[in-house]
Amino acid sequence: MNRLNSAQPSQRSPHSPLTRRIALLRPLRTVPRPLLAGISLLLLAQALLPAATAVAMGQLVGRAERLTGDGVLGGLLWPLAAFTVLLLAAHLLESFIEPLEWLLKARIVGAHRAALLRRAVSVPTIGALEQPRTQQLVQAASADPENWTERTPADGAAAQLRFISAACGFVASSAVLAAFAWWAVPVILLPVVALRIRFVGRFTELIRQWLTRADRAQQGGVWAEAMTSPSTGKDVRTFGLAEWMLVEQRRHLLGMFEPLWRRTVHASWENIGHGMVVLGCLLAVFVPAAASGADGTQSAAVATAVLSAGWSLVSLVDYADGRDVAGASAAIEATEELEKLLPVPDDAAALPAGRVPRQGTKMPDGPLHVRFEGVSFRYPGTERTVLDGLDLEIRPGELLAVVGLNGAGKSTLIKLLSGLYEPTGGRLTANGTDLADLTPDAWRRRISVVFQDFVRYELSAADNVTLGQAAVPREETALEAAARDAGLTAVLERLPHGWDTPLARSRTDGVDLSGGQWQQVVLARALYAVHTGSRLLVLDEPTAHLDVRTEFDVFDRLARARGDDTSVVLISHRLSTVRQADRIVLLDGGRITESGTHDELIARQGAYAEMFAIQAERFRRGHEDRIEEGEYGIA
Repeated sequence: MNRLNSAQPSQRSPHSPLTRRIALLRPLRTVPRPLLAGISLLLLAQALLPAATAVAMGQLVGRAERLTGDGVLGGLLWPLAAFTVLLLAAHLLESFIEPLEWLLKARIVGAHRAALLRRAVSVPTIGALEQPRTQQLVQAASADPENWTERTPADGAAAQLRFISAACGFVASSAVLAAFAWWAVPVILLPVVALRIRFVGRFTELIRQWLTRADRAQQGGVWAEAMTSPSTGKDVRTFGLAEWMLVEQRRHLLGMFEPLWRRTVHASWENIGHGMVVLGCLLAVFVPAAASGADGTQSAAVATAVLSAGWSLVSLVDYADGRDVAGASAAIEATEELEKLLPVPDDAAALPAGRVPRQGTKMPDGPLHVRFEGVSFRYPGTERTVLDGLDLEIRPGELLAVVGLNGAGKSTLIKLLSGLYEPTGGRLTANGTDLADLTPDAWRRRISVVFQDFVRYELSAADNVTLGQAAVPREETALEAAARDAGLTAVLERLPHGWDTPLARSRTDGVDLSGGQWQQVVLARALYAVHTGSRLLVLDEPTAHLDVRTEFDVFDRLARARGDDTSVVLISHRLSTVRQADRIVLLDGGRITESGTHDELIARQGAYAEMFAIQAERFRRGHEDRIEEGEYGIA
């Protein structure tokens, strides 16, 4: 799917042409000064060459006009040599400018993307990142051109350097032209500049019209992906959806392109008209200059200089520069808007009104006593309250199980606990310290989380596990202990290269794991963090791909290995497994409605006892209640 098409501007850009050009110069600050100075001097020399060439050509013709007899060749030697050197310099300059410009662009794009990624990962929470507008802006600002409308900030910055150099060339060529025919300067220059400004403005509007219809292209792309994706291929063929999908894709794409085609055809006719205007201006200068040279009113040298300088004025107008400016402005504007949506902790001025920056209070060492105190939460852009005045205590060394129906807010509770969201009401504390007063890193070094939608990195088995505490040096003892506690040892023994085996068949000597085996890897990742300093282990459906017996065995080892100073919060849809927990809480309606041991909750005959009875009956009927995946894993 086209990346740029996802970044739709909601309104006309507030930036003036001058403001856009200034903004496009800022990326040049990331370029080393010697490189910037070198390419600037070369571009300036290139821009001044047309004026110098016009003067040299005039001198050459004038000298040839005055010389007669045997001295012609000798008299023309130096002017001809100067003219030849200028022609050669034009080719040499371009050969030097091209690689230097490539290097300049690479430095700018690299710095731009690094800054963008740094901002994205520096935002403490993920709420803003989940917003569609933020994702659109990230894609637009990433400066990875995929179609004719897109340019990187580096393209815009390089175009600005060329524009400034061309302006100097304009002045030089105008001076040469004015020295012979002052009236020719406004005749050529004013229409050419006016038409260029109009071209840039029209191209900018064409880009924006393209972007405002991007939703059609997105929808068409969805159908194209559905028709070619293996995951949907079965439905497409079984239900005969191919022709219908083709019709839908064509309808959406035509809805986007038809207005643009009409606009492009109109612009093409306008360009022909613009070319005729420029041609008329040149003829208005060239015809009198040629006539005056022919009838002797002016010398042939003057006529030659006028013709050469006049043409150089037109050739210095680079319409590609206008396209680069217009295209790169979209990435710059997306970056500026993204900086407002994703303020990093150091951007205190960018924080919402009333928000107090984190103070970086030191996190106390030792076991953690965590409390949810009247915590409420609703996702950004929604009205539904997921958690409503929730009170919950996680005691040091406790194995706490959180259960509830789908949609009860269990995963949301985990995201708040791991600092991925901030409560919209109430607060979370650890050993009496409000988590809002801690830096995210200080808190996250003490907590290890296994999410239900965990990430499968195409790295070695060892790297996949040690990522659980990437900030500390690799500890072999902790690595082996984590594998043992997660039940991963048997899997490692069957891997062709043990810990060094890449966990992806696309890698050399790599293998694919089953869903259950991957869950054991990710569980080992979290346990490795515990063995290297984390004191709160949070498990969100960590064994959904395992059978009941394997899951029970994993949790039994976990309960015995966690130690007295490590708390465990477990979310599982299998109530038979959470029986081992020290305490079970039932989440319903955004609050904790039941709390106690398994036996206490069963004796209460409440909602938990009813849920447990239903699951027990399903198990007796042979339902495994395990999430299956289309992966076979290693034998």
